[in-house]
Amino acid sequence: MAWAPVAIGLCALYLPTFLAFSRTIWETEEQAHGPLIVAVVIWLLWDKRQFFIDSAGDPRPGIGWLLLSIGLLGYVLGRSQSIPLLDIGSFIPVAFGILLAMKGWPGVRALWFPVLFFAFAIPLPGLIVDAATGPLKQTVSAVAESILYATGYPIARSGVILNVGQYQLLVADACSGLNSMFSLSALGLLYLYLMRYRSYLHIGLILLSILPIAFAANIVRVMILVLVTYHLGDEAGQGFIHGFAGMVLFIAALLMLFAFDGVLRMAFRQVRTA
Repeated sequence: MAWAPVAIGLCALYLPTFLAFSRTIWETEEQAHGPLIVAVVIWLLWDKRQFFIDSAGDPRPGIGWLLLSIGLLGYVLGRSQSIPLLDIGSFIPVAFGILLAMKGWPGVRALWFPVLFFAFAIPLPGLIVDAATGPLKQTVSAVAESILYATGYPIARSGVILNVGQYQLLVADACSGLNSMFSLSALGLLYLYLMRYRSYLHIGLILLSILPIAFAANIVRVMILVLVTYHLGDEAGQGFIHGFAGMVLFIAALLMLFAFDGVLRMAFRQVRTA
């Protein structure tokens, strides 16, 4: 019951933010994963509640109140000045500040992952998105063109514009792969947390595979859209198949990650039994 006022206070602070985001930022394709991240964080916190309650108390009010003050200052600035990064991002220092002030480091060790996982609900700053999107689009376009040209298709590229047959396709920001990399990273980290692997090599190899898998899946997505447009026309390439291809390729990337993990488990099992 001692934590009930804390939970009520957090809800009073962040429910208005979540509601505002649900009508704005989370309605965009780039940030549609936000509500799912929040739901996962709530589930993880609930799942770890008993472990947290049973953890030894060793309050650190000094650093706890400092973090809490920084977080609340960020929240006030974010809400008053409409800065999403500070508005929703303030949850992390606020949560860690409360944990340290009331439970100390044992409390942080119990709930560190759910709190840090919340970072995936924070919109990336536009500066970072703009800096990453351009090079990614260029690389995706170049690789897709090279593969299709090598297989005999009449394709040429000018920057991020692909010309295939009579059609011209622009590789848009959504096709850069940044969103799928971000989402797959979140799911990959959640998967590793739930699997509880002890081998740092195993964990490291899976982490290193996330971005290449997401990037490769996005190249395949662009190639599929080019082929659909070439064989079935522009209307087919820009219609239902355009959105459907993104969803299917993301699921395929996730399955590739699981398959890679399966290969690693077999390899490590053979090493242990050798």
